[in-house]
Amino acid sequence: MLNNKPPRHLSKESKKIWQNITEGWVMEMDGLVLLQVALEAWDRIQAARAEVDRDGLIITDPSGRRRPHPGLQIEKDQKLVLLKAWRQLGLDIEPPGAVGRPAGR
Repeated sequence: MLNNKPPRHLSKESKKIWQNITEGWVMEMDGLVLLQVALEAWDRIQAARAEVDRDGLIITDPSGRRRPHPGLQIEKDQKLVLLKAWRQLGLDIEPPGAVGRPAGR
């Protein structure tokens, strides 16, 4: 069995997510690498969001032009990384519903 301890550089929140996911599963190295990539992306999303929240959606550059905050692009790019890694790990699948006919029929 592989060491399922979260990487040190992950945020406290990401370490908790790591623990919740790996607790009941035996994951191979490729799965752990994907999980690390996903949680690194999550941490970057949170950091970019904090910058945008602090500075606003629109910033003024040194020449006086107003433009979208660069954190918005970082957030967008990292969400794509996160979602792709999540899918590859099979974590995007919703649990099956209750057995039987849907209510009201």
